[in-house]
Amino acid sequence: MTVSIITDSAAALPPELVRERGIGVVPMWLTIEGEPVLESAISLHEVLSHDHVTTSGPTPGEFEAAVKEQQRSTDDGVLVLTIASTMSATYESAVIGATAAGGPVGVIDTKTAAGAQALVVLAAADAAARGATLAQVAGVARAAIGQVRLIAMVPSLDALVRSGRVPNIAGWAGRHLGLVPLFEFRDGRAHGLRPARGVDAALDRIVARYRRDRAVGARLHVAALHADAEEHGHQLLERVQAEVEPATAFVGTFGTVMAVHTGPGLVGLAWRWELPS
Repeated sequence: MTVSIITDSAAALPPELVRERGIGVVPMWLTIEGEPVLESAISLHEVLSHDHVTTSGPTPGEFEAAVKEQQRSTDDGVLVLTIASTMSATYESAVIGATAAGGPVGVIDTKTAAGAQALVVLAAADAAARGATLAQVAGVARAAIGQVRLIAMVPSLDALVRSGRVPNIAGWAGRHLGLVPLFEFRDGRAHGLRPARGVDAALDRIVARYRRDRAVGARLHVAALHADAEEHGHQLLERVQAEVEPATAFVGTFGTVMAVHTGPGLVGLAWRWELPS
């Protein structure tokens, strides 16, 4: 038996990786026109067709049930890895749920989301598969948190303007000057980067950032993410794979919870250079 890994659906892990690694995923929630809907039960296109959509994390009871389910198949403990606590109340729910479940269980705030969160989860799952103890798996996860980077672009600020997350003047400037906003998700927050003039220039800037971060002798783990922009996601990953053979590589979708706030067209690259131990 090995340590079991649980995360939330903000990690945007492809279903095949979830099945292959035996990872438990607790879905986030959407409230659409006043009705609660599991993130996993609705497509991005359907979500974006509604005007009144809000988001929320899983409940403590859902985490408790997920932990107990994993405990049925292992005595070695369970590790829960959540979206950044600064972005959602999911971490607090996980702590309450894990405490209620009892047994050897740990909860870690990954301080990130989407593909970067996924890479932390996969690092922990790999350590568990190698037979590491719960404490050792948690140590690997914390090391990965310090290594992951996530940079993304949105073709328009319109959705963020509507949500109140950026001022309307910024959205006006983006539309009229052809600027594409870029963000780095770091330490639990989105940090604005210098915008690019057009989508192609934005993708170039993302690749340049990944190159600049390269570490000699390190193994690359990378995820290209998109929200209704699959072609750009594959283009990003292909550009990386043309330069280096990653140890981990996949194209995934940003969860609908994130896309609700950013709108369609979001594209990003998450990576981790794993230094030799």
